[in-house]
Amino acid sequence: MRSEDFGTTREGEKVTRHTLARDGIRVRVIDFGAVVTAIEVPDRQGRCANVVLALDTVEGYETVSPHFGAIAGRFANRIAGGRFTLDGRTYRLPINEPPNTMHGGPRGFAKRLWQVASADETRLALRRLSPDGEEGFPGDLAVEVVYSLPEAGSLRIDYKATTDRPTVVNLTNHSYFNLAGEGAGDVLDHVVRIEADAYTPTDATQIPTGAIAPVAGTPLDFREPARVGAHIREGHPQIVIAKGYDHTFVLRGPDGDLRPAASCHCPASGRRLEIATTQPALQLYTGNNLDGTLVGPSGRTYRSGDGICFETQGFPDAPNHPHFPSAVLRPGQVFTASTLYRFSVA
Repeated sequence: MRSEDFGTTREGEKVTRHTLARDGIRVRVIDFGAVVTAIEVPDRQGRCANVVLALDTVEGYETVSPHFGAIAGRFANRIAGGRFTLDGRTYRLPINEPPNTMHGGPRGFAKRLWQVASADETRLALRRLSPDGEEGFPGDLAVEVVYSLPEAGSLRIDYKATTDRPTVVNLTNHSYFNLAGEGAGDVLDHVVRIEADAYTPTDATQIPTGAIAPVAGTPLDFREPARVGAHIREGHPQIVIAKGYDHTFVLRGPDGDLRPAASCHCPASGRRLEIATTQPALQLYTGNNLDGTLVGPSGRTYRSGDGICFETQGFPDAPNHPHFPSAVLRPGQVFTASTLYRFSVA
């Protein structure tokens, strides 16, 4: 494995970039935020390019990154009003997307230094201990995230967590994909399929209402392959609220099994991405808040729709919805989850 200096945080912590490589794929990860800064795969002409949005500096990831490639936690997605009740006690979290808590708070896992537990040419294990009370969450949470290249053209992410007190956990990787290449423009011509018959509608602050609604007859119906841009500007209330796609899809099949979740194809480059996961849900996000103020390694700005996220995860705001799949982790239990990304050309 090749490791190289990637700069220093404002607190003086040294950040290192690690490169994993296997036939047909190269992945770069920094130990700050456990961020995936590059996934390099070939197009139909055999030309390799990075297919995730990124930034050039640690400072960017510390201060302005919208979770590019990072591990979101301790609780990915939103928690309503920055509060939840567990075993009769109410916990209050910092509000960083008013009026809610988003991706674990202002720093969360995306803005913390992780430690390398082990590494070789095709595998990198990163760990951190999230102390009791960090961003308001209870319990010391020991987390491990493993990036590996199990076969040609594939990236796997395995998550594991344990706690010494009852707490809540929801972890995901927040990579923004553009299968035409980083900085290539919008992804509206990408063709997406999602293995879901239902989604979780949200209120005006993008908190789930608690309903599980069918995708049939809505712009969220990706049961058959559809262009991202086909319905993204429709006046459907859910699209208006999110300014595009930013929705949780309820995946088919039993939780815990690695099963197909989604696919994405870029007609221009020929690159195809298939996603499998053990998680119960997938958040589809089309980078709606990118406003042209961030510049990627390509030297091009990022605007709304220039990347698409497939965040495999638990349900948002699950601690406040008892009928959602539980996000509670107790001492003696082990949280585990896996996601597999397969790249090919078509």
